[in-house]
Amino acid sequence: MEINFNVLSKSIPYSSPKVSPGGASRNKVCFPSQHSTGLKFGSQERSWDISSTPKSRVRKAERMKHNSAVSAVLTDDNSTMTSLEEDVGTEIIGLVKLDPALEPYLDHFKYRMKRYVDQKKLIEKYEGALEEFALGYLKFGFNREEGCIVYREWAPAAQEAQVIGDFNGWNGSNHSMEKDQFGVWSIRIPDVDSNPAIPHNSRVKFHFKHGNGDWIDRIPAWIKYATADATRFAAPYDGVYWDPPPSERYHFKYPRPPKPKAPRIYEAHVGMSSSEPRVNSYREFADDVLPRIKANNYNTVQLMAVMEHSYYGSFGYHVTNFFAVSSRSGNPEDLKYLIDKAHSLGLQVLVDVVHSHASNNVTDGLNGFDIGQSSQESYFHTGERGYHKLWDSRLFNYANWEVLRFLLSNLRWWLEEYKFDGFRFDGVTSMLYVHHGINIGFTGKYHEYFSEATDVDAVVYLMLANNLIHKIFPDATVIAEDVSGMPGLGRPVSEGGIGFDYRLAMAIPDKWIDYLKNKNDEEWSMKEVTSSLTNRRYTEKCIAYAESHDQSIVGDKTIAFLLMDKEMYSGMSCLTDASPAVERGIALHKMIHFFTMALGGEGYLNFMGNEFGHPDWIDFPREGNNWSYDKCRRQWNLADSEHLRYKFMNAFDRAMNSLDEKFSFLASGKQIVSSTDEDNKVVVFERGDLVFVFNFHPDKTHEGYKVGCDLPGKYRVALDSDAWDFGGHGRVGHDVDHFTSPEGIPGVLKTNFNGRPNSFKVLSPAHTCVAYYRVNESMSETEDDQTAISNEPLPTANIEESDEELKDSLHSNISNIGQTVVVSAKETDKDLKDSPSLRTSDVVHAERDDSDSDALDDDD
Repeated sequence: MEINFNVLSKSIPYSSPKVSPGGASRNKVCFPSQHSTGLKFGSQERSWDISSTPKSRVRKAERMKHNSAVSAVLTDDNSTMTSLEEDVGTEIIGLVKLDPALEPYLDHFKYRMKRYVDQKKLIEKYEGALEEFALGYLKFGFNREEGCIVYREWAPAAQEAQVIGDFNGWNGSNHSMEKDQFGVWSIRIPDVDSNPAIPHNSRVKFHFKHGNGDWIDRIPAWIKYATADATRFAAPYDGVYWDPPPSERYHFKYPRPPKPKAPRIYEAHVGMSSSEPRVNSYREFADDVLPRIKANNYNTVQLMAVMEHSYYGSFGYHVTNFFAVSSRSGNPEDLKYLIDKAHSLGLQVLVDVVHSHASNNVTDGLNGFDIGQSSQESYFHTGERGYHKLWDSRLFNYANWEVLRFLLSNLRWWLEEYKFDGFRFDGVTSMLYVHHGINIGFTGKYHEYFSEATDVDAVVYLMLANNLIHKIFPDATVIAEDVSGMPGLGRPVSEGGIGFDYRLAMAIPDKWIDYLKNKNDEEWSMKEVTSSLTNRRYTEKCIAYAESHDQSIVGDKTIAFLLMDKEMYSGMSCLTDASPAVERGIALHKMIHFFTMALGGEGYLNFMGNEFGHPDWIDFPREGNNWSYDKCRRQWNLADSEHLRYKFMNAFDRAMNSLDEKFSFLASGKQIVSSTDEDNKVVVFERGDLVFVFNFHPDKTHEGYKVGCDLPGKYRVALDSDAWDFGGHGRVGHDVDHFTSPEGIPGVLKTNFNGRPNSFKVLSPAHTCVAYYRVNESMSETEDDQTAISNEPLPTANIEESDEELKDSLHSNISNIGQTVVVSAKETDKDLKDSPSLRTSDVVHAERDDSDSDALDDDD
């Protein structure tokens, strides 16, 4: 069979155009767009349109006594291009050293690094430090000070202001606020009889006078809890003063768990996690759902819709109150109970943070503070730049001093008050570009990322945010939802990157959906699906997923639904023979998720219920469904029922995660694709010390199929999708020893089998995937058999030693973060060294294809 070969090295040929920044605004640098540093690597150019993606000078003597605002937009004439801060320099850009093809855009990186350094220095000059700046919640909003409650609100456009609520009968005439030179209103409310004047859990609002003379009420921007009257339809939200007595506060009992080598993420929505048609609570989720997540061997929970949002159907992405927990599921103490319970189970907890945009709501959202003032006096940009026309939401002005304080403090609040272990930043693509990705097809050409379209204000904010998060909590996990694939997004700020730990590999689910909707099994291309999964930037880690909540929303279909459709309702009983549709559906459901996990990234994500093929889409209560909760829940009983086939998919999901727990293949830097056999529909690859064999052929079983491997020895089955426990037919023998045979001269690829120095033969049934591990010969047979089925890590070949052998045999540099290599016997060692197509990359198929699509760049 014909095998494509590429090996990646540090040398990247490119043409360096002259760069002449011209016409640059204060937050953008222009670069000529006629030059491209993209690559040609054997396929047509493609793009992905993300427009439908669902889904943000004063002197030191003038410093305020409460560290309030300095000014809306602060600059410093003394800043220079050679400013240095810690290990961050504006002249030395490590990202460009890592990828020399970025050199034509060096001025862009220097400019944004200068902006970052200057902004950070200004914060340190006027606020003390970035960490102190991010303690805004101790100054703004409602806070207890000695003998009083102090309330502060930034509202420069207000003419007069009062605080009103239950405590004063909603009459603020005796509680007028004072405005300082920076637009911050404040009031000190003395205690009454040694008790707070505003009772705990009572309603409050900010009452201020509009420029036209009208008085309006708004929920305080920094409010920590907000509720609506559940007995009234579409009742407006009220701010709630939350300061429970010590006896009612939740006190954390468990430390944060250690950061996992690789995150196996369970994406969950608390509200829709009940089996009943209602909104679930934080405590019920903690007691009923967290044990399920732990049982399936996930190590991370990602919680959606935690930040308060008045519209339930927004999935939590139209945030109205940024410091408040969603009151539908309980109060702040209840959420703390959930997080502490997760930590007790060894699960880290991430929260979806939405800083890309804000709800357009006026009465209960941050948008209510925008009364027509200038952008410097508002949280948002004015005009078209301040409005996202597809999301119907407001867009932040990231150059504004108080916006930076608000958003950075928001991150610290969730980390410290609730002990979250990190974030998944929503809508990052919208932040990175002034066009927000609307009607833009990213093809992977570098000029698409570094041009006049780049929103440097937002980039600087994200750099500050990641710097802050990792200073406060070095073990935090921070993930970016970015569809464009901007280079450097997942590299440290000190290198000129934006600082995220991971990027969501958003093209993968689209590829699976395309195949399931538009191709017969015989039309599936092994090379194409493999390319889609391995197409990621060198040294920038990704979270792979076959499907998320996006694919579960009404109007779309999950993978299980696409595969089995109506038979999910009638053909899932184990008491009858499975129909061909169900047989195929369950087999491919297991294969698609395992293939994605094993080859698609350095972490894995699954959305709640998809692990067992939940049959229904998600439909939040709305007028169109008569406000029903029937499709806004999870039917856990389906996975629990012994007589239903859903249990097989759930069991395989548990086994996939257990396999990574034992072998840590997700964290391994060794990833080698040795065969993409189009005729037989078989893909063979190595990840860590495991050898994976995927047979996507609908009906062809291969006996004695020869697979290449790295190390010699004896191999056995580690995981088999065709096992009886997973609803298979038990065709693969688990007690069979597969002994290797040497293949040619080690290191001389043309003499090897598919570029691998050893091989062994296997039985590969149709629509089946099997992972093999190398037996540790120092163990007895009994010990090895017991280890293979236990929950303890298997002693396996040393990964670092394997990586070294790989480096030596392929004459290439392999990052500890990972690199995919596709090998072929057609290339000699000299060919490898001399080939002009050698690239520094995380993937074999390109020096980089940064867009989260199958885009292929054909410009040199």
